[in-house]
Amino acid sequence: MKKYTIKDIAELAGVSKGTVDRVIHKRGKVSQAALEKVTKLLEEIDYQPNLIARSLKNTKNYHICVIQPNPEIDPYWQPCIDGVNDAINEYKSFGITIDSYFFNHADTDSFLEVNEDVLKQLPDAVLITPVFHKESIEVIKKYNANDVIVSTINDPLELNGITNYVGQDLIQSGRIAARLMEMIVPKNRDILIIHLDEVFNNSIHMQLKEKGFKNYLEHVPNSNYKLKTYSLQQADLDEKLYDLLNNPNAISGIFVTTSKVYSVAKTVKNFPDLNIKIIGYDLLDENIKYLKKGAIDFLINQNPKHQAYLCITQLAEYFLFDKKIPKQKLLPIDIVNSENFDGYTNN
Repeated sequence: MKKYTIKDIAELAGVSKGTVDRVIHKRGKVSQAALEKVTKLLEEIDYQPNLIARSLKNTKNYHICVIQPNPEIDPYWQPCIDGVNDAINEYKSFGITIDSYFFNHADTDSFLEVNEDVLKQLPDAVLITPVFHKESIEVIKKYNANDVIVSTINDPLELNGITNYVGQDLIQSGRIAARLMEMIVPKNRDILIIHLDEVFNNSIHMQLKEKGFKNYLEHVPNSNYKLKTYSLQQADLDEKLYDLLNNPNAISGIFVTTSKVYSVAKTVKNFPDLNIKIIGYDLLDENIKYLKKGAIDFLINQNPKHQAYLCITQLAEYFLFDKKIPKQKLLPIDIVNSENFDGYTNN
């Protein structure tokens, strides 16, 4: 496909190069006749301006703040930092400053304090992981009142004040986990749904995963699965799970809605005679270890690194190139087992 220069376009349209430049970059005065002539020609040749060249003419600096749980408390969030760092390296030469702020994902006060600190800076945009539902809504309203663009990853919030969401369709994610469970667990058996180490009442992503999981299995003909939900903290897991597995039961499957599935596998391995199938989330080193041993049957990769990177990229391209930000960007739901995990962990 021919690449047209401004000189080519000017000759074809019968106008000056300056006129073409003003039309393309939407600056300066142009007669209506010249505007229509150049615009029609640009449409005919499907002209795509050099975005990098255009961005270099933009002298404004932009500030994006990333607000996420502390990876030193929960290692699931470390890949997000990697994604943010990739974005920093890619856009730092374009006048975009990206700063990260961390909160304790089990402490609402920590979340609110960090957001108050960020709001005082009045950044151009914030990327938030809204693990606390009610509190997230309140801080987002404050950002909206100060004309700060708000993007979210991991947890979708049905709120008009959010510009976009990057992540998975969490209901569909739960349904896929249920379909996998149906394939490996006999009918007429008990399946546990475990929400581990999260503030359940505030956590949207766990509720949506559970909703999708239940919705699928409850409509499987003649399956008669008995689904039981438990919201547990790490400190209570061993004792509660031991009680459940020690007593006479028909438990054959466990669905863990968070990345801490390795903690469940560690306990369940003490009951090999029960042949319990386990499905959970994310490619943490501990999860991979139990996946390789066969103690975890499937992991669903939520790709937090790509969530963070893509979200920042959308914001950066909006600031630099005036590229429209999509309301949501749903990532593929990757199913990982002991045979294919290398293809994900080596990336």
